[in-house]
Amino acid sequence: MSPRRSDSSLRCRASRSFFASVAVLRVGVAVACVAIAPVLRAQAESASEISREVKEVFTRSAKAVVKIRATDEHGKLSGTGFFIDPAGTIYTAFSVGADADNFTVEMDGKEVPARQVLADRRSGLAMLKVDDTTTPCLPIGRSDGLEVATPVLTVGFPLDLPQTPSFGMIAGFDRKLLGRYFSTTHLRVNLPTQRGEAGAPLLNFKGEVVGVLVSSVDNGSACYALPINAAEKIHSDFVRFGEARHGWVGINVAEAAAPLEGSRAEFTDIMPGTPAADSGAKRGDILLQVGNTPVREPEDVLDASFFITAGDRVPITVLRGSQKLIFEVEAGFHPAAQRPPIIASPLSPQAMPLGLDRTP
Repeated sequence: MSPRRSDSSLRCRASRSFFASVAVLRVGVAVACVAIAPVLRAQAESASEISREVKEVFTRSAKAVVKIRATDEHGKLSGTGFFIDPAGTIYTAFSVGADADNFTVEMDGKEVPARQVLADRRSGLAMLKVDDTTTPCLPIGRSDGLEVATPVLTVGFPLDLPQTPSFGMIAGFDRKLLGRYFSTTHLRVNLPTQRGEAGAPLLNFKGEVVGVLVSSVDNGSACYALPINAAEKIHSDFVRFGEARHGWVGINVAEAAAPLEGSRAEFTDIMPGTPAADSGAKRGDILLQVGNTPVREPEDVLDASFFITAGDRVPITVLRGSQKLIFEVEAGFHPAAQRPPIIASPLSPQAMPLGLDRTP
């Protein structure tokens, strides 16, 4: 009898221990749920806040974003554009506003005639104009303060459907894609795009334009936008000269063996007959700055040269030995000005012929 009582006692104690453990577990789960609840609420509130901000920007911006219709050799096409001033000037993508005619834009449910005033293949930007009317317009922001993970949105007309907002984030700042160089750094946005959204504005949460959608990536899973600073450079050229004037100096650069004054960009060739030929620059000079644009790596020359305007005098700062020198060069017209916006560059491990410079 004694052993049986002992077994029974053990079973009772084990049972009590089990139920006590279950009780503790339930308390633990309850405590965990209480701890997680504020996090879940915060996430829900954050998502709700983002949704509210996107809706507000969309509502404010919608009237200044227009559907563009035109015809080309293949038939009818449609895309997106947006007004940048009350005088009816429209920014859109080159693929929408270049090789076509019979342009119209949809405003307040009506088709209004528009005309092309500029189509710049190298930057990927086109400009249209609606005459004899006052138009709403989007505020122009700046693209040079953007960072990876900055939230952005677009307003466009996908697949010829009604106006649609899309939300995403800045994913990167790319100078090339699959070994081919852009004319200047482009914004890569992890935002899906569809046909009809080329030319749409890329907006920050203030409702300011920070880019123009010019191409899609990987079957529309992401997109590239021309930075608004680059678009404004082209617009400035148009206001001054009635055309885009991509500048050119005529110096090849490659990576130096070691950085000097923070730069690894070394002159390799001063091409005869170019604007830089008689400037005083020499092979082996370390390039520090072009105009107001600092240079640290050879690829920085892409952005520096994009913002040069043909006909302007451009100060070029170099380091020669221990001496810092400044040369002034009158920029010529870039030989690549009539080429596509993405240009091939034959890279090798030894040299990077990007140029202020030559056309690859």
